Amino acid sequence: MTDSLIDALQAKHLRDLKPYESARRLFSGGQDWLNANESPFVGEYNLDSRKLNRYPDCQPKAVIQAYAAYAGVTPEQVLVSRGADEGIELLIRAFCDAGQDSILICPPTYGMYAISAETFNVKVNKAPLNADFSLNLDAMAEFVGKVKVVFICSPNNPTGTQVAPEQIEQALALFAGSALVAVDEAYIEFAQGQGWAGQLANYPNLVVLRTLSKAFGLAGIRCGFTLASPAIIQVLLKAIAPYPLAEPVAQIAAQALSPQGLAWMQEKVEVLNVLRQRLQDQLQPLGDFVRVGDCQANFILLRSQYKQGLMDDLVAQGILIRDQSKQLGLENCLRISIGTEEQNQRLVAAMQRFFEEKAI
Repeated sequence: MTDSLIDALQAKHLRDLKPYESARRLFSGGQDWLNANESPFVGEYNLDSRKLNRYPDCQPKAVIQAYAAYAGVTPEQVLVSRGADEGIELLIRAFCDAGQDSILICPPTYGMYAISAETFNVKVNKAPLNADFSLNLDAMAEFVGKVKVVFICSPNNPTGTQVAPEQIEQALALFAGSALVAVDEAYIEFAQGQGWAGQLANYPNLVVLRTLSKAFGLAGIRCGFTLASPAIIQVLLKAIAPYPLAEPVAQIAAQALSPQGLAWMQEKVEVLNVLRQRLQDQLQPLGDFVRVGDCQANFILLRSQYKQGLMDDLVAQGILIRDQSKQLGLENCLRISIGTEEQNQRLVAAMQRFFEEKAI
């Protein structure tokens, strides 16, 4: 096929769509991966190959029950998917009509909400966060009755801030009769507080997104969870693929959610929280760094007028961090995932050398 034919056949709403720039799309190699909010730690898992000749369960019972127990909800309130990203897509596909409906996002925030909506020809409306990264509820109120799903990331990526409980309560009340409010808690294990899973019974329009990619150190298996009322879960099951979770993924997820797996995760979260504070303390005096947002996740966000030069210097040394300066209100901002002590110290040393050469 010629390029002109491919262009003519391509769906109109995809022609100007720029794909999400994931860490692996931006860089294909590096020594220290500190740009994707992955855990630097990985557990040990066993694989039983006796079931690999059979199609897997759509919703593996062992995984559903284990995560329900962990989150403090019932199994009927849990859906497991290929990462929380698929949960985002399912909410849009199942509740928004292409070419007609809209979602609401609150930038700066996780980019996949908008990309997923645009992929399905669903309009994206924006109510930017306030200067302190709290919700702008007045701006959000303008979209009542105009959107089907509202996405709130808490702790927020990339600002590391949590949304105050009273603000989420107000958002749920605002959209009580017109839209789902999806609270993305990918980083909840690193934050203060228990999250919103325990409030599902009190708010019929509440949806909570979770993942094993961050605190559990399992980004490579792509396993996420959508927590919601049984009625919402049943709608999502209409849109999900018949075999969303591969059998090896289900086995690993069940082990990660066992008592031993949960103890391992909690231990690593404590370690990462200590390393995060230590790295923040070491970087704060360097150069012209200004911390942006908060530290309620496994990363920190810093602003520097030397952003581009610093990025280029680090990439040349195989140290990869994330440029967030294209995000609304985050000019010259860099996001740094927390690595091992050794990785963090290589980063600090490289940054110190950079600023010494700049004589700052």
